[in-house]
Amino acid sequence: MSRIAIIGGHGKVALHLSRILSGEGHDVTSFIRNPDHVADVTDTGASAEVLDVENSTTAELAQALKGHDAVVWSAGAGGGNPARTYAVDRDAAIRSMDAAAEAQVTRYVMVSYLGASTDHGVPEDNPFFAYAEAKAAADEYLRGTDLDWTILGPGTLTDEPATGLIETDPANPGNGTQTSRANVALVTAAVLELPETVHRTIAFKDGAEDVVDALTAE
Repeated sequence: MSRIAIIGGHGKVALHLSRILSGEGHDVTSFIRNPDHVADVTDTGASAEVLDVENSTTAELAQALKGHDAVVWSAGAGGGNPARTYAVDRDAAIRSMDAAAEAQVTRYVMVSYLGASTDHGVPEDNPFFAYAEAKAAADEYLRGTDLDWTILGPGTLTDEPATGLIETDPANPGNGTQTSRANVALVTAAVLELPETVHRTIAFKDGAEDVVDALTAE
């Protein structure tokens, strides 16, 4: 059994993930911003802790993460407000990485998106620009840390049921990149158990290969 912290615990992926991990016998702490969401989180078997990561210091985050074995970042500002997008998806995410290191929690999984890159190509006048910039900066920072990181890049998220089947490194994203949130949760749970996924950026979408087989294929 491991102690796993999920930041952004009320998101749809996070709720799926906490249910999976709790079902596997792990001790899950889900950090949420809104106290009204406590019941939704505890229904999954996780413990809910209210923590405003946007306004928490690195030291406060480190104190919250202390004693855990792994951190999953699944938080996001939700778009719409560029300033808040940078504050959460970039700045708070980076503070959480520094906090994990300070708390000696070396395993860190970042839920990013397919195509995240410093050369993402999104025009500045596109509403998606701030998110693309923020995620790229956070991912790059994580790659430069000493943490045992994995970055997950799922395609366009849907609410379809989990199939447990994915395609990694989609060769032709133009064929559609639909990825169920439930499958993203399965992939996240799987990489936490797979040391060979450390220091890898894993792009994927719904596909035809078993999650573990796809993640461990040479």
